[in-house]
Amino acid sequence: MRTLTALISVAMLLQGCSVISIDLQPRVRPLKEETVEGKGKAKILLMDVSGLLSDETGGLVLGSPPPRVPVVARVREELQKAEEDDAVKALIVRINSPGGTITASDLIYREIDVFKRRRKIPVVAVLMDVAASGGYYAALAADRIIALPTTVTGSIGVVMLTVNAQGLMEKIGVAPLAIKSGELKDAGSPFRPLTAEERAVFQSVIDQMYSRFVTLIAGSRKIPEDRVRAIADGRIYTADQAKALALVDEVAYMEDVVAAARQAAGVEEARVVMYQRPKEYRANYYSAAPVAAPGLETSLQQLTALLGGSGPRFLYLWWP
Repeated sequence: MRTLTALISVAMLLQGCSVISIDLQPRVRPLKEETVEGKGKAKILLMDVSGLLSDETGGLVLGSPPPRVPVVARVREELQKAEEDDAVKALIVRINSPGGTITASDLIYREIDVFKRRRKIPVVAVLMDVAASGGYYAALAADRIIALPTTVTGSIGVVMLTVNAQGLMEKIGVAPLAIKSGELKDAGSPFRPLTAEERAVFQSVIDQMYSRFVTLIAGSRKIPEDRVRAIADGRIYTADQAKALALVDEVAYMEDVVAAARQAAGVEEARVVMYQRPKEYRANYYSAAPVAAPGLETSLQQLTALLGGSGPRFLYLWWP
């Protein structure tokens, strides 16, 4: 359809006709409930937190992908819908994410935590392939964290990503000039190396954000802060290693997660429901919210989203 429209437009231009631009992209539809497992009047909401955690939809776009709702906005939308439904007796947060920006990770954590406190229902987090850094940060809002046997988690810490394009600029004969009000106004500029003073400033920000992460783990997991710092050196952990360190409560499978949520809610039977938009696939509790397919386009979108024109980014992110 898109190709046909382009051909018609070109033909009309060649004939000297005016062209009316029509946006054929589908609008984002409201969420609708879909039962994926179980029966009964009580409901357990299964909510996805997947992909790169950001309040943006991405940077570079190759082709014309369908419109997407940023993960932070979708989390809030789903929780607002669930808050209006008294039949929702528990929440399962399924996390498959390497993390993302500090702000997005914290906002997702807060949305889940506020929902849990307002509705006073149990929340169980289940960690899928990867639930690292900001993905694990978001899981801390749950009452119980369960990892699959093959989950990779951890990577607790902060990283600042930026680029140094000075060598490239010199090769093409371009010399950027910054006229600034203070010595540190252009700190982190991609057109020159960091000075020692600038590096110290950025390190102080990273240290503070790291302390926030450590404090949250210590309070949520009831682990002494000095012990958290000892294991929060950025390394990843297997599910069994994470359980031994008390970062997760249990290593199990999805049916065990559903059973744990049902037991915590105090109901003998319940329907596992997911919220979907038209044409989204929901057949069972392994069905996932749509995320960009892996490959070159995804890598470029993530890279440009993180290193794009907004300067250095502070991230709770596992970025091997």
